[in-house]
Amino acid sequence: MSASPEHLLGARRLVVPANGLEFEVFEAGDGDRLALLLHGFPQHAVSWHNQVPFLAGFGYRAWAVNQRGYGGTSRPQRRGDYSLDRLTGDVAGLIDTSGAASVTLIGHDWGALLAWIFAIRRIRPLARLVIVNVPHPLCFRRELKTWSQRRKSWYAGFFQLPVLPEFSLSAAGGGLLASMLRHGARRPEAFPEEVLDIYRANVSAPGAATAMLNWYRAAGLDIMAARDLAAPIDTPTLVIWGEQDVALGLPCLDGTDRYVRDLRIERLPGVSHWAQEDAPQEVNRLLGEFL
Repeated sequence: MSASPEHLLGARRLVVPANGLEFEVFEAGDGDRLALLLHGFPQHAVSWHNQVPFLAGFGYRAWAVNQRGYGGTSRPQRRGDYSLDRLTGDVAGLIDTSGAASVTLIGHDWGALLAWIFAIRRIRPLARLVIVNVPHPLCFRRELKTWSQRRKSWYAGFFQLPVLPEFSLSAAGGGLLASMLRHGARRPEAFPEEVLDIYRANVSAPGAATAMLNWYRAAGLDIMAARDLAAPIDTPTLVIWGEQDVALGLPCLDGTDRYVRDLRIERLPGVSHWAQEDAPQEVNRLLGEFL
């Protein structure tokens, strides 16, 4: 029998209403200091299974949330339901519902991109911002003009196609996805079978693949068109970067300090894009030092 997300995260499962939807949230710890963890594509809240117990032990109320379209969270099917404004509204709604006095926002991949936008637009006050393996959106826009980064980002264009991306993502009952994650990691044990089981089930659920891809088809285009992303970030910010990221090149980090006034960048040699799972001890050490 597969392990449950609650067991793997060492957390209790909540259903939290926010922004007109119901969000599946896994909570550990208590108190009024919230650490809100946002996963990326094509994953699940369980991607934070190494960090949630650590943060709870560090005195935070940790919320690992399944984002719009993922896991047990509401899964609207219209592309427009995944606009950037809807997604940032989800984060604001979760923070409001939490009642927390202090919020640290932690994101990886799409969760990190959403966290960047949330901080840039100052939608709610943040005590700390932690970004894992995603550049500031303006740094990414700059690098996307280079052939090197365009080659790495080929999949974003592919995801705009109808039908075929859904088939590729959910093929073999999510088996191709699991293989991609496992073979992309530095450590084979980074993705234990019980975690991969959750990822497989997650992407194989009815309508799930389309919901995940709609982040690219709606919010992704919104970010490329947005004209309000140069505002400086005052929130103390930690960027953790696995250097062996095959989708995002190291030059994406260049110039981040132009947009963030209190910035710390930590590079992890030999670590993949999936840094919090590939290098959990290093990531937790950096979180502990920063928080």
